[in-house]
Amino acid sequence: MTRFKQAVYLAPGLRTPFGRGGGALAAYDALSLSVPVVRAMAEQVAGRKPDLFLWGSVIPNLGWSNLAREIWMDAKLDAAVPAYSVVLACGTSMTAAFSAAGTIGPGVDVVMVGGSEVMSRPSLGLTSQANDRLLGLFSTDPAQAVAALGSLRATDFNLPTKGWANRITGRTMGDHMEETAKQWGISRQAQDEWSYRSHQKAIAGWESGFFGDLVIALPELARDANPRADTSLEKLAALKPAFDKSGLGTLTAGNSSPITDGAAGLWVMSDQGRRRLPANLPTVRLLDYEIAAVDFHKEGLLMAPSYAIPRLLDRHGLSFEDIALWEIHEAFSAQVLANVAALERPGWIAEKTHVTRDFGRFPWERVNPNGGSVAIGHPFGATGARDLSQAAKELAAMPRPSKAIVSVCADGGQGVVALLENG
Repeated sequence: MTRFKQAVYLAPGLRTPFGRGGGALAAYDALSLSVPVVRAMAEQVAGRKPDLFLWGSVIPNLGWSNLAREIWMDAKLDAAVPAYSVVLACGTSMTAAFSAAGTIGPGVDVVMVGGSEVMSRPSLGLTSQANDRLLGLFSTDPAQAVAALGSLRATDFNLPTKGWANRITGRTMGDHMEETAKQWGISRQAQDEWSYRSHQKAIAGWESGFFGDLVIALPELARDANPRADTSLEKLAALKPAFDKSGLGTLTAGNSSPITDGAAGLWVMSDQGRRRLPANLPTVRLLDYEIAAVDFHKEGLLMAPSYAIPRLLDRHGLSFEDIALWEIHEAFSAQVLANVAALERPGWIAEKTHVTRDFGRFPWERVNPNGGSVAIGHPFGATGARDLSQAAKELAAMPRPSKAIVSVCADGGQGVVALLENG
């Protein structure tokens, strides 16, 4: 059973190294950082020309509206390729893949998708009130408007992401996740242990060469800057809470995904489209997907994946053990632990999702074999493409047929989950 009228396949794309906030890639923006990835991926497809190009970024920028088209044109590739942008918070480039899958059909066999974020350089804007004042002056007395610019106060400016906060609640992702961690009893020790393993696996992935054909070196950076070979449980335990500083906080800079700059791409194609890409590029089938949403006034802001996963598995009659690979985005260690705790709690799935069957034991040992976002980093718009590319490469090397779940939580109480198969 599949969602699509014809088979849809994914193949790993390319990405930049993921840089630390304020570090080697901070001079880029979401547009310029995407161009080298898109050019490199274009070299992989016959004629340097996919049939469609989809890209996204989460942090607003006044310099463009349709980011995808601007990237494509700056990359100086065939202008006849249509391009449009997709946005769904941290699930942006994964949602772009789903959108691309829906276009596969006559005339569309190969789609390049992805996303980017330079979190080091969020655009500053003006509040609506300050904006109105200045616009009025510019239309009547430009000299007074220029003078007014010099008198702007700190309260007149608006950081679009509010320091990565939810617009409605005004609270950061970390603030919300602290609340969820307490609700689900996720300990500081468990979070630090998850983070430590994520770093270990990411470092091992680099040392083994796993990331070698997924990451293009840039002049400023050749490999991911965030994974720490020298971290330890003792070092992680010494870090102070980053969000709840009352003495009860458990989320730290060490067990949360860091501010990150990066761009990542992915291939979406038909069976015929696979022939236009290199024969040695691993491909897996996208069987189905689920996009879920919860009321974050009542549920945890990042808990939607725990709703999406049972619904997706149930449609295919699958248990947890039937999934050979779990690629779960690590916005926070606590977020992964809380979502899986929900899946494991007796009666929770039936109560919340109305799916009543038993999914069995959750295979923790199959999660993120080459590390996750806590270690690798989380440039919002790029994370979905990074997760899917990583999963496609991992899954393609497994015995056939094997299946994978790729899961990404997103601001706004949403979550996107994909079901892949290598058969």
